[in-house]
Amino acid sequence: MTRRRPPVRRRTRRPGRRQRQRDAQLLVFAVVAAAGIGLVVMVVNWLLAHWWVLVVVLVLAGLAGAGWLSSRRQSARWEAVRAQGLRYGLPQLDVLHHTRFEDAVRHLMHRDGCRDAQRVGGRGDLGADVKATDPYGRRWVIQCKHRRNGAQGSPVGTPDLQVLNGTARQVHGADVAVIVTNGRVTAPAVTFAKQQRLHVVDRRTLAVWASGSRPLWEVLRAVPPPRRPTSLS
Repeated sequence: MTRRRPPVRRRTRRPGRRQRQRDAQLLVFAVVAAAGIGLVVMVVNWLLAHWWVLVVVLVLAGLAGAGWLSSRRQSARWEAVRAQGLRYGLPQLDVLHHTRFEDAVRHLMHRDGCRDAQRVGGRGDLGADVKATDPYGRRWVIQCKHRRNGAQGSPVGTPDLQVLNGTARQVHGADVAVIVTNGRVTAPAVTFAKQQRLHVVDRRTLAVWASGSRPLWEVLRAVPPPRRPTSLS
């Protein structure tokens, strides 16, 4: 006779450490969720019993929102007034750092109605320090040449115009390419600019533009026609 083997008892696996951690996390989450729901229920019941508190809070929130909106509108109006009255004298521009000079040109373009005027000057700017789109849809690309000594500084020459001519339209898509300086411009550079349909804002023209209220396209001559009709047309 063959002996029967005793049945093998299966070992019960105890839950591992990770499983115990998950169970503990679930328990904590359940307790926190229950406490949160209980707190919400208590707050809702309290507000239902004291509904006037909710009304007061909503009224105060509405007043605060109205005050914030009014403040924003007032700030926008003051900003528009400040932009319209923006003026620069040549002595102010002469003492600026060259990056602040670029900022001043951007501010003037914004004053003239170019909402998207931005300073892009820096390393690798490819001849563009300020870009802007005027209310007539024309794209302006401006290269700035600041001279610490103003009219006594080194003049802007033909090489500077050549850089602008090589990148303004082909790279930046300019309709109007301009070089702005608080100094002098050589006669050959002026001739080159006329030949290549570039615009030069020298010290004298800059004084008229920065200290007045006329936009740059009214100060310059032979500016391309508008791209689109506007209320200003």
